[in-house]
Amino acid sequence: MEQARMDEDRTLGQRVRGLVIGKARSPEDPHVFHKMSLIAFFAWIGLGVDGLTSSCYGPEEAFVALQGHRFLGLFVALASVLTIVVISTSYSQIIELFPSGGGGYLVASKLLSPTFGMISGCALLIDYVLTISVSIASGADAVFSFFPAAWHSWRLPVAVGGVLLLTVLNMRGVKESVIPLVPLFLIFVFAHAFAIVYALVRHLLNFPEVAAETMREVQTTQAQLGVLGMIVLILHAYSMGAGTFTGIEAVSNGLPILREPKVQTAKRTMRYMASSLAFLVLGLMVAYLLYGVERQPGKTLNAVLFEHMTAGWPHGWGEGFVLVTLLSESILLLVAAQTGFLDGPRVLANMALDRWMPTKFATLSDRLVTQNGILLMSAASLATILLTEGKVGILVVLYSINVFITFVLSQLGMVRHWWKVRAAVAAWKKKILVNGVGLVMCSFILGSVILVKFYEGGWITILITTTLVVLAFAIKRHYKQTFRLLQRLNGLVTAAEVSDSEATASEQSKNGSALECDPTAKTAVLLVNGFGGLGLHTVFSVIRLFGGVFQNFVFVNVGVVDAGMFKGAAEIEHLRNEAQKQANRYVEFMQRNGYYAESVASVAIDIVDEVAKIAPKILEHFPHAVFFGGQLVFANDSFFSRALHNYTAFAIQRRFYHQGIPIVILPVRV
Repeated sequence: MEQARMDEDRTLGQRVRGLVIGKARSPEDPHVFHKMSLIAFFAWIGLGVDGLTSSCYGPEEAFVALQGHRFLGLFVALASVLTIVVISTSYSQIIELFPSGGGGYLVASKLLSPTFGMISGCALLIDYVLTISVSIASGADAVFSFFPAAWHSWRLPVAVGGVLLLTVLNMRGVKESVIPLVPLFLIFVFAHAFAIVYALVRHLLNFPEVAAETMREVQTTQAQLGVLGMIVLILHAYSMGAGTFTGIEAVSNGLPILREPKVQTAKRTMRYMASSLAFLVLGLMVAYLLYGVERQPGKTLNAVLFEHMTAGWPHGWGEGFVLVTLLSESILLLVAAQTGFLDGPRVLANMALDRWMPTKFATLSDRLVTQNGILLMSAASLATILLTEGKVGILVVLYSINVFITFVLSQLGMVRHWWKVRAAVAAWKKKILVNGVGLVMCSFILGSVILVKFYEGGWITILITTTLVVLAFAIKRHYKQTFRLLQRLNGLVTAAEVSDSEATASEQSKNGSALECDPTAKTAVLLVNGFGGLGLHTVFSVIRLFGGVFQNFVFVNVGVVDAGMFKGAAEIEHLRNEAQKQANRYVEFMQRNGYYAESVASVAIDIVDEVAKIAPKILEHFPHAVFFGGQLVFANDSFFSRALHNYTAFAIQRRFYHQGIPIVILPVRV
């Protein structure tokens, strides 16, 4: 009765989960990669939208930083466009060099060193958390710019709701989180493009006057501040708008989810994003200048611009345009947070595969997404929004420092690479020039942003990033120590191989009767993870503790499809073959030592679920079977060590407990 109730509860939970997140996907489906991948247009929305919507706050921060010298905004706008072109071109080269994914973590790891890669990865993780926070908070500001001040108390709850909504969408999968937002994205693009073109056409005859006023502004500012002071002011405004460039890296990092051919799709996506971003940044900065907009309490600069622009329109038309445009900004800024949810968990998974982060962040859910990473990014973003009360001014100060750490390391790695391969690459001078210019520009922006923002709160970002780096070193050290301890068990592999080589034909003949399968005999089912010291230790423990009780041995080996393996059908098939090969080595070893043995191998996302499916089938054939699993036991067990290991054997034990299946966990002290 109790078992039936538990099964019913689990079924109900699965139904609710399926309704919210969706039905499980199979990694063995040959079409699953095609179904989940994005064409360039969808990638422009899912990955490029972060850069595109930075036009909602980047140009504003730069324009306000000019302190009333609005005509100097032309120089800032042109410098911003040049920066977009240089960085996007340099990242196109990174895409070509890293066709399977060229995010800042992988580039720095391979072209500089694993340590530099880890620093770049930690900086990116913090940056993606802030991407989510800034985008959603800025989106809330955009929509509430249209509403009365009395409604502004709802701004923070709306921001929190935005994070939760994106969390659910991303738990469902990549494409499901992008497609519903396509119409809203197009409204944003067309509304802003129309506003910019309208502003330029409306003031077309004023351009000579604008040019003359710009020259007068330059002369006046020189007289007030001096040439050096004017340059510093322009550079200060330029660096304060550095948030404009933060989404460019996302395309190269998102290559694994793009449609084949990935490189061409990524480069096309980069062109879409860079050209649209450059147009919006330049157009908005010029429009601010033409309409003489100034910041107003409770309103974004874009909201003020659109209100000035539509002031003479027929009644209802202007208000409608402003509302639609600001709503599209708000929703697209919500979409911009997608970059953090798409790329943040992927960086986390890559670092987990290299043991800089807990390995659980590389595991996939049944929807084939890195669920743990999504939840972590969501929790961190919620905490950031709540602690800052969703104030964009504070969040922007914390923002944009880290992404330029990654930019600098990536460009430095590329420059080093082109110099090393200059003898083999004919066009190396052109390529090193592109990345070299990108390195200089990104280094300057990084230094400026740190200098300007450090005492305004930027030190918090640097402190958190440094703390994460220290934590990554500690995690890496623990996994290295664990690996060294496990190496001691590998002596069992050598002993097993020696034992196999010394097994004579006469001994095998003498024990030949034991090689016949008796399904009614006692059977030991061992859960193993490859042929190694840990599995052999469990085998020897069963024989030592139970003597000749067990006549049959069955070895279950499940290959785990994690973020590192989920790249294509060929990788899945290779994993399956390797899992079977490793399981067969146990069978051969036991048979040579006079026992009947067979194996079961498969691939799965979740070991616990897969073993729970396999176990009843084994029990049908071997009704007197007992399952065994080995579990590492550390001399100094702590919360830290428990957080870094999955303790899969205990999870299987809990599942078997509800299924009424006997299992023994054998400790393996290291």
